[in-house]
Amino acid sequence: MIRSMTAYGRAKAQIGGKDITVEVKSVNNRYFDCSVKISRLYGFLEERIKSYIKERGINRGKIDIYVNIDLIDTQGVTVALDEAYTKSYIDALYRLRDMFDLRDDISVMRVASNRDIFAVTKPEEDTEGDWNDLCTVLGEAVDAFLAMREAEGARLCEDICAKKASLEARVPEIEALSRDDTAGYAAKLEARLRQVLEDHELHIEESRILTECAIFADKVAVDEETVRLRSHFKAFDEMLLAEEPIGRKLDFLIQEMNRETNTIGSKANDMRIAKIVIEMKNEIEKIREQIQNIE
Repeated sequence: MIRSMTAYGRAKAQIGGKDITVEVKSVNNRYFDCSVKISRLYGFLEERIKSYIKERGINRGKIDIYVNIDLIDTQGVTVALDEAYTKSYIDALYRLRDMFDLRDDISVMRVASNRDIFAVTKPEEDTEGDWNDLCTVLGEAVDAFLAMREAEGARLCEDICAKKASLEARVPEIEALSRDDTAGYAAKLEARLRQVLEDHELHIEESRILTECAIFADKVAVDEETVRLRSHFKAFDEMLLAEEPIGRKLDFLIQEMNRETNTIGSKANDMRIAKIVIEMKNEIEKIREQIQNIE
């Protein structure tokens, strides 16, 4: 199953005396890169969130997770000022003002908008309870996120399959033109060779002439390349049925398709084949761009 690396999921609920909101979004990335933004009060949950994401089968992409937890039941909750951090933060604001000659609008409310200056403590810390509450909402957000990944992946699959089918349809055309190209090349080579022998009054066996012409004509044949292309098309279809992430495998395979197509272009002497090769390379590049979005 193809899944896109670009997706978004969001969930919100009131549970365990907390108002919890979770957003999960991702963009393309060569590897798995997960970052979590959560308040310091619940910072101990960050690694568990990352582990949960991997357990859900998300293995590639730049994943950003935003978690906001507001306490509804504030009984027993105390809010203290982190004086050392606050002083450092305000000093930095003053340096910023002086360094760039900015208007001084540093006020209590503006400074207070940075929640990190406050240290919030609860009467008793129930880490497992906090995790279970968060996990409920996180699971819903990830469900929506994965659904979008799969829906977008289905659209990508439909598009690249259509483009791959277009490539496959051109291979028989190339093979037919190549047979004429090879035969024509052999005939021209034979005529040229006979002319050279005649001009220099040289005589060699007829079989030797035909053998040498066949050897050189074989160098413009593209049978090996078209056979490998068909093998790559088959491997491509098999990969689309796999359950694990296939983005990087498809990327490598499309490079091999491009390599065989380039070789066909370099061998062929027929302008009609050259035109088909250009069209194929254009289609391959379109597939390659789409594959960059696949997990």
